[in-house]
Amino acid sequence: MKQPDRPLSPHLSVYRWPITMALSILHRATGVANAVGLLVLAIWLVHAASGEEHYSQFVGFMSSVPGLLLLAGFSFSFFYHFCNGIRHLVWDTGRGLGKAEATTSAWFVIAAAIVLTGAFWGVVL
Repeated sequence: MKQPDRPLSPHLSVYRWPITMALSILHRATGVANAVGLLVLAIWLVHAASGEEHYSQFVGFMSSVPGLLLLAGFSFSFFYHFCNGIRHLVWDTGRGLGKAEATTSAWFVIAAAIVLTGAFWGVVL
């Protein structure tokens, strides 16, 4: 069979994801994570209303290493989604839509989310 005289699509191993695409996917994932975090908040309220024993069990779990990792992940998710939402609001004004500006703002969103999460946990702990 004769090979076609047209270029083939690049394989996934040679394709490099742009940072803006990775942040778009992460924005959707953090939206889901924030919804799960709100469910944890609702569970906390239910345990608080159910009495001291239930509440202390919940606080005991959230004070453990897995609970603290869950809370740290949720706080990063919140701050990332918040910062990226501001980035989208700026885009809605027609600013920052160029490739270089979008890449710069993407790295700024990641840095801001990390700094805000660290500052939040520095105040909490």
